[in-house]
Amino acid sequence: MANVMDPVWLAHSKLGRRKYDECIDICTELLEKNPYDQAVWYLKCRALTLKNWIDDTEIEEEGVAEVLLDDNAMAQMPRPGTSLSRPLTHSQNSGMPNQGVRPVTSNGRPLTGFARPGTGSSRPGTGSVEAAFSGGRPGTSRPVTSSGRFVRLGTQSMLSEPGGPFISVDKLDLRKYAARPALARVLCDYILYHDHNPKKALELCALATVQADYQDWWWKARLGKSYYQLGLLRDAEKQFKSSLKNCDMIITTLELCKVFLRIDQPNTALEHYSKASEKHPGDTALLLGMARVYDALNDMSKAVTFYKKILYFDSSNVESIACLASHHFYTDQPEIALRFYRRLLQMGVNNAELWNNLGLCCFYASQYDMTLNCFERALSLSTDDNMNDVWYNIGQIAIGIGDLGLAYQSFKIAVSVDSNHAESFNNLGVLELRKGNVDQARSNFQTAARLAPHMFEPFFNGALLAFKLGDFQESFELASKSLAAFPEHSDSTELIRQLKQHFTML
Repeated sequence: MANVMDPVWLAHSKLGRRKYDECIDICTELLEKNPYDQAVWYLKCRALTLKNWIDDTEIEEEGVAEVLLDDNAMAQMPRPGTSLSRPLTHSQNSGMPNQGVRPVTSNGRPLTGFARPGTGSSRPGTGSVEAAFSGGRPGTSRPVTSSGRFVRLGTQSMLSEPGGPFISVDKLDLRKYAARPALARVLCDYILYHDHNPKKALELCALATVQADYQDWWWKARLGKSYYQLGLLRDAEKQFKSSLKNCDMIITTLELCKVFLRIDQPNTALEHYSKASEKHPGDTALLLGMARVYDALNDMSKAVTFYKKILYFDSSNVESIACLASHHFYTDQPEIALRFYRRLLQMGVNNAELWNNLGLCCFYASQYDMTLNCFERALSLSTDDNMNDVWYNIGQIAIGIGDLGLAYQSFKIAVSVDSNHAESFNNLGVLELRKGNVDQARSNFQTAARLAPHMFEPFFNGALLAFKLGDFQESFELASKSLAAFPEHSDSTELIRQLKQHFTML
């Protein structure tokens, strides 16, 4: 039957069924016989694009290139709640867990229940070059470079094609393609998602926009996407706004809000999300965007409201369920968090992080018989990237039940898996201090403080140890750093008060 079937129709059918490799093979054979067949060229171009398509409505990781080459000026001392670099504190957000209960990332944002692109890195203007160069796991990975990643991906996708690239974009007469809207749109997506060449895409989009008399929203949106990939954020903002005037599309709003988040204007992003949500009620992408921004600003009461609203429209949204579970866990409601994590299990999510969180919820909900089983499952599913956190949490459980020997071994294993795990070093310092090993404890506190300057615990522990040893100057310096990391820490405030009282007596 396949022998007598029209091959062009068959290729079209394969494309519709997402069998891209088979579609590409059929189109390649047809183009060898007739290189000028536009229908087959269209199908192959579309198949190659969809094969390499990524959902770029999410905010990306910002690497060393973005930190070094970003010339967008940011406010150096923004008011809390107006910048992603300065989220709301506990006193401004009453009823929510503070930093002593809910840990924060290296740039001061509270940890959420869901790992998203970009949330582990600092905002432009707030991150140091050293942090950008360190990569995801310092000493073991190269720094992330977004634009460089596009170039490498494009080169690799070209090499994977027998006979070289399908389309040599540099040799094309883009004016001729701009006059043919159907072919031009396919070519534009091919250049952006397959070749990852935003400069050429920008050139084609500019020509096609002029050809469409500046009235086509799609070309303006692609123009904005090209500007965004080139780092020209203000130009991208203008194009997305112009596109929305021509046609109000949800995808364009998401792209525009991504630009505002990149230039650290979360409140402006929230305004656009709200306006779009009024025109498109019930759209979960817009509601999720608002919830993420409130989450990043540490305004958990509003974030939880939106996560619940998302579940009203989409009861199987994994991100909302995970974030609500995390919120209930940190607000001392492990039983409710357990129900949310069980829901994720029923939906088919099965990874080390979920079993780890289930184990913690079972422990704090006093269901001790289930705790170790959950952690055993978490260890069996863990990899080198997350095994350190599983062992760290096992150590925390061991401290909770009073087995300090197991806790010591667990933290040692966590450090052996990841030599940059600051939390384990800090807890090892406390355990060493209990054993009477003062020098080893001080060394562990110093290591933890060097690896994670955003944590207040190693600074306070080091300050307390120095105070007991009579080194008041070092104690004062470390306590000050602890307060800088966590201004509301009462124990650090009390220690500094005692030190100042001691200094006045001298």
